[in-house]
This record gives sequence, C-alpha cells and structure tokens, in this order.
Amino acid sequence: MTEIVEQASVPLLAVTAAVGAIVLLFALLCNVLRRDKQKEQTIDSDKTRTQESLGNDKSSASKKVKPTATKVVKKAAYVPFSHPWLSCTLKGHSSRIVSLDFSPNGKYLLTASEDRALMLWSVKEFQQKDHKYLRGNVDLDSATQVAFSPDSRAFVASLSNENAIRIFRLVKKEDGSHNVTITGAVTFSKKHKTDIIGVGIASSGRFIMSCSGDTTIIIWDLKGEVLSTIDTRQMSNSCGKVSPCGRFVASSGFTPDVKVWEVVFDKTGAFKEVKRAFELKGHSAAVYHFSFNMDARRMASVSKDGTWKFWDTDVRYEMGQDPKLLSTGSVSFQGPSLIALSPDGLTAAVGNNTSIAFWDTESGKEQEVMQDVHPEPMTCLSFDISGHYLVSSGGKHVMVLHNVVGFKATIAELEEKLKSASGPGMKERLKSQLSITRETLETILTSSNGHTESK
Repeated sequence: MTEIVEQASVPLLAVTAAVGAIVLLFALLCNVLRRDKQKEQTIDSDKTRTQESLGNDKSSASKKVKPTATKVVKKAAYVPFSHPWLSCTLKGHSSRIVSLDFSPNGKYLLTASEDRALMLWSVKEFQQKDHKYLRGNVDLDSATQVAFSPDSRAFVASLSNENAIRIFRLVKKEDGSHNVTITGAVTFSKKHKTDIIGVGIASSGRFIMSCSGDTTIIIWDLKGEVLSTIDTRQMSNSCGKVSPCGRFVASSGFTPDVKVWEVVFDKTGAFKEVKRAFELKGHSAAVYHFSFNMDARRMASVSKDGTWKFWDTDVRYEMGQDPKLLSTGSVSFQGPSLIALSPDGLTAAVGNNTSIAFWDTESGKEQEVMQDVHPEPMTCLSFDISGHYLVSSGGKHVMVLHNVVGFKATIAELEEKLKSASGPGMKERLKSQLSITRETLETILTSSNGHTESK
C-alpha cells in the first residue's frame, strides 16, 4: 500500500512542478511586456515634452525677437521747374517724348512720344498761358525720330517697331477751319539692321537721310529709293544729321571726331555722289552729339572727354583746308550730353541728364546753368528757327526757354557793327534792330519775377 502511494505521488509532484513553472514563466512574460509598454510610454512622453519645449522655445523666440521694421524711402516729389528764363511748359503727351523738330517756316513745333502720339504746337503761343496742339497717331507703332520737310507741309519719321522710314503729310481740312490732319503717306522698305537714331530732309528737298546705331547712313530719294549707303567706320554711331543748308550729312560716334560728307547732285538735279567733305578733329574721346548753325558755317560738338568745342567750318575743304577750332569749354556734366547751336551761331546750349548750361560762343564763357529742368533724363535739345527760344524734352513735357544769352550776344554784335557802319541808311537799320532787341530782352527780364543777372 505504501509503495502504491509513493508511486502515485511522484506524477502529482511532477504535474505540480510543471504547472508552477508555467505560471512562473507567464508571470515573467507579463512583467517583460509591462516594462516594454512603460518604456514606450516614457519615450512618447519624452517626445511630447521635447516638442512642447521646442514649441515653447519658438514661441518664446518669436516673442523676444521683433522683426526689424523696413524703412520705406519715399522718392522725393518732383518740384515743377521754375526759372526767370522759362517761357512756358508744353503739356499733352502721356509718355516720354523722344523727338522734336521745328518747321522751316518757324510756325510749328512737332513732338513725338512713346504714347504713339504726334503733336503739332504753335510757336506764336509760346508766350501765352494756354497751348493748344493738333494730335495725330502712328498706326500700330510709334515714332522715334522726326524731321520736317522744307515746305513745312510734311515730315519724315522713323518707326520704333518696324524700324523703317515713313512720310507723314499735314493736310488742311476742307471745312474752312484752317485746321490740319496728320496722315501717314508712304512707308519706305526696311533697310537698317539696327535702330534708327537720326533722320533728316535736305532743305533742297532732294534727299532724305537716315542714320542707325551701327555704322550706317542711308541717303534716299523722296520716293524711298536708296541713292547711297555710307559706312561711317566709327564702330558705332551716336548722332546723325542733315545740315540746315541741305548740302551735308554728318555723324559722330565711338571715335573722337565728327565726319561730314557732301551729297552732290548735277546741274539737272540728278544724284551724282556722296563724297567726304571734312572732319572735326580735336576731341580725345567719343563725340556724343553735334550741331550745325543755319548756314553750316559753324558747328559745335560735345564729347566724353568733358569738353565742348566751337568750330569754323567755312573752309575750302576741296583744297584740303580743315575746320578751325574757335573755342573750347569744359563741361562739368558726367555722361552722354546733347548740344544745340543757335541759328546765328552766337549761343550754344549743353544738356545733360536734367541740367542745361548756356554758353556764349564768342567768349567761350558759361553764362547760365539750370538744374532739375526735367524729372527724367533729357532726350532732345534744340533752338527754334529765330533763335529766340531753346526747347528741351525730358519725360512727358517740353520746356520752352528764352535765349537770353543770344539776345545779349546780338546786342553786343549790333553795337560793334554800329561803330563801324558807314552811311546813314545802314546806321538807321542797325539802330532800329538794336532798339527792338533791347526792348525784347527788357520785356523778358522785367516780366520774370526774381530774375538775377546771369554770369
């Protein structure tokens, strides 16, 4: 019996041990799983605290660091130009004026702007308060350069997009109102490879000139046929013009000279040739711009070398004579400049950016400097046919200035002529001219409040 009991207890102990082992293993497993879960919760909690900490840091940083206030620099408002010599301001264009020209009959000023508009102004209204204008438009394009025909009934213009030449006519209306319309007539075929920078019509009406920014000048007949093509050999052209006398075409550019050619026709009026006439040599750097007086016996040039020069071009160039340098002036302006010579050659004006300086060509002395004439860089500078006015464009407006320097120079010249005049008839004419000029100058100066005498 005892043996049976002992035999039966052995399996019971084994079973009990096995169950205890299983329970112990299960407990250990649960403990391990519980620790892993706590560890994950701890890691998640740390991540949360880290993110909150970073968020707080960012929030704190955003609170502590204030953005630097950007100072808005306001552009100074343009103060309308005022000067005792200012006759009037012509307003009408809505965009930058790029070219202008006076009619040979002295009655009109033509202006062209980037707004496609062509405007015709009356010179006789320059001293009035109101300034009417006749407007025309360039169809699907805009004019970049304009020049009147000799009869003042038409003008030639270069086109911006097409880069070609077009002739416009001024046609009187049939309603008897004396008003005219501006009508495009003929467009020449495109020949220039780069932008046209200058146009002109000979006073004889025999040819039209166009000059482009490379080294090309083209001489056309009035029907648009090419008579001659000139290579200026100046690397690039900066200015191209026809002389008011109608004999010459000239150009300046990268080289330190101005080259002048004569356009020759035979006795029957047929085109013959273009031949080199003379050169203005004396500058040491590129010539920005130049100007003729009315009969082309005088010229003026302005250069990158900081000088402007006044020349006697009344020479026998066929015999090899060179133009004579009459005077030189130092220009205080920096950068590209414009120069205009009065029809009588007594006054030169140099324009640069927004400033204009007047010079007496006989003495070579600077007489007056005007600052901030325009709100934008100057595009055009020209005397009218009478020499009484100097006009300049910059931005949307044209400034019309009295040529006070010219009036004073004319008075001095008439006084000298009167001293050597022979015969009562000559003296009376000179006295009359002198009296009229003095009265005109006095009217200009006395009607200008606050005028101070020029230098």
